[in-house]
Amino acid sequence: MEKKLIITVGRQFGSGGKAIAEELGRRLGIPVYDNELITEAARKSGIAEEFFRKRDEKRRALFIGMHSGMDDEVLFGIQSEVIRDLAARGSAIFVGRASDYVLRDLDCVDVFISAPLEARVKRIMERQGLNASEAESLIDRKDRGRAEYYDFFTFSKWGQADNYDLCVDSSILGIEGTADLIIEFAHHRGLV
Repeated sequence: MEKKLIITVGRQFGSGGKAIAEELGRRLGIPVYDNELITEAARKSGIAEEFFRKRDEKRRALFIGMHSGMDDEVLFGIQSEVIRDLAARGSAIFVGRASDYVLRDLDCVDVFISAPLEARVKRIMERQGLNASEAESLIDRKDRGRAEYYDFFTFSKWGQADNYDLCVDSSILGIEGTADLIIEFAHHRGLV
């Protein structure tokens, strides 16, 4: 790729957002950062990776334990710095972690991936071997956590269309079709 392309992918749990990001990365030949952001934030800060994993896209006012006094705002700041550093290096795709907000001053393609609850329940049942009730409960818990995290740090509303350049229901086009649409959108924006 000649031009620098930054794509941020917000997603409902079970919508296939991560798979779509990985498909975009494969087709465009650019790195995808999801859980890698946790590893890099831990390395950069010297804080245990497990500590970041437990707090990933969740919000709590104060932590008790080995990092007493370390709050979500400190962790968000560390992770935001990692996202900004990686974006400065070149083309990248960032999954979640309010990356659209963190990179709001850059020319990015900010995407939000959704799907009807029934489609997400089916995906989670297949992926994690849960029954429908368990899958729906997990989806609710994950989405609630993501919304609280995003809303707190961005002073905005997670999943609200005007926060993104493109909102897509992945159940309509599937993983590959949704990736096609995002790439076409980036072409129209002159970013690819």
